[in-house]
Amino acid sequence: MQHLRNNLFIASWTLILLAAGISVGLPGASGLAIAAPAGIAGSLMLVWAISMKEEPRGMSERDISQWAPEAETLDPGAGGSVMYRVDTTLDDPIRTSILCGSCGNLEWMEGPKPAEYACPGCGQELWEEEE
Repeated sequence: MQHLRNNLFIASWTLILLAAGISVGLPGASGLAIAAPAGIAGSLMLVWAISMKEEPRGMSERDISQWAPEAETLDPGAGGSVMYRVDTTLDDPIRTSILCGSCGNLEWMEGPKPAEYACPGCGQELWEEEE
């Protein structure tokens, strides 16, 4: 749920203040019978809200458009195969980044992942899809 922590803070303080108002406005056992459960529930909600972690914040449109993977070499895969990484954006403009794990070359291409690719940095063929 989005903004759960903030909503819990607001609801807990509202219940605590409502319970305080009821206990002052309705003296006697009837006021206490209503105010005590509301105050206890508000206090428990406040403790719950305080104990929650901060909600992660999303990236801005600018940060998303400027994101790029780190150009680094990758450890060889099973049987000494060359590892590579392909990232394709989901929103327009569709762009694909290809990281060669052998030499660390990072290349950007317009459009989705190509059917075959050979690294221009080291000449290693990274994949070739069968038809």
